[in-house]
Amino acid sequence: MLGFITRPPHRFLSLLCPGLRIPRPSVPCAQPRPRAMAVSSSSCELPLVAVCQVTSTPDKQQNFKTCAELVREAARLGACLAFLPEAFDFIARDPAETLRLSEPLGGRLLEEYTRLARECGLWLSLGGFHERGQDWEQTQKIYNCHVLLNSKGAVVATYRKTHLCDVEIPGQGPMCESNSTMPGPSLESPVSTPAGKVGLAVCYDMRFPELSLALAQAGAEILTYPSAFGSVTGPAHWEVLLRARAIETQCYVVAAAQCGRHHEKRASYGHSMVVDPWGTVVARCSEGPGLCLARIDLSYLRQLRQHLPVFQHRRSDLYGNLGHPLS
Repeated sequence: MLGFITRPPHRFLSLLCPGLRIPRPSVPCAQPRPRAMAVSSSSCELPLVAVCQVTSTPDKQQNFKTCAELVREAARLGACLAFLPEAFDFIARDPAETLRLSEPLGGRLLEEYTRLARECGLWLSLGGFHERGQDWEQTQKIYNCHVLLNSKGAVVATYRKTHLCDVEIPGQGPMCESNSTMPGPSLESPVSTPAGKVGLAVCYDMRFPELSLALAQAGAEILTYPSAFGSVTGPAHWEVLLRARAIETQCYVVAAAQCGRHHEKRASYGHSMVVDPWGTVVARCSEGPGLCLARIDLSYLRQLRQHLPVFQHRRSDLYGNLGHPLS
């Protein structure tokens, strides 16, 4: 069903920054079933992004069918960029199945998403593709690769997850991503898109503020954390971390998430969302697969950075330059 996420009053921000223009008060939020949607005409000049929430399984073709339905709905609703979560391609039952189902970037699945981007005429953030890299024959391990496609279906950026999730959380079960995955060697410079300059990350990366600071200093206006958070860490940390990354970088944060039970061994928290540079959650998915929409107001972002110029106030002489700018 359709709904609206309403931005809370910004009276305190207005008091601190009298000249700051506050964005439009309502942001559309939807699941993809309805065929009609109300979007405020006064904000239609701002780029619209869609955040997709899915429940991936080991069935790659069914996962693609679900994602394609959401992407087509996002295009119908006027989005210029759609974000898919980590492991949008599949979530396997064990490392052996993960390796067996993985593909190179030039494989059949990415070809299908290339055609989908062209068909829909919008950009796609493919938030965590199980990639057989060029070193597959030597390592027999894959990369967790965030792929960005433009509206013509061309790959314009790839980022391979640098922080691997090797953790043991009581009540959630152990996870050792490094059993099947290699860490990426570098960060990717922010990419200009119709919605703004996008900095690429993946899930567990959000726990490392140095990465987000580096992307922000390199010009990022939107940080994206496609994820598959667990049922214990999700309620405790998910929203807190996303809002913190938005506030400290003064960027929009877009987080597409896996949700629900993938198979008998794994479930994910969901709660996909968009956070604005003030730290306000401006769009959020409801339970289950679906999508939410948000307008990206870069003039608001620039005004906020002007009124709160935190990057100009950093004391690198005291604590070093956290998050060195990308070359």
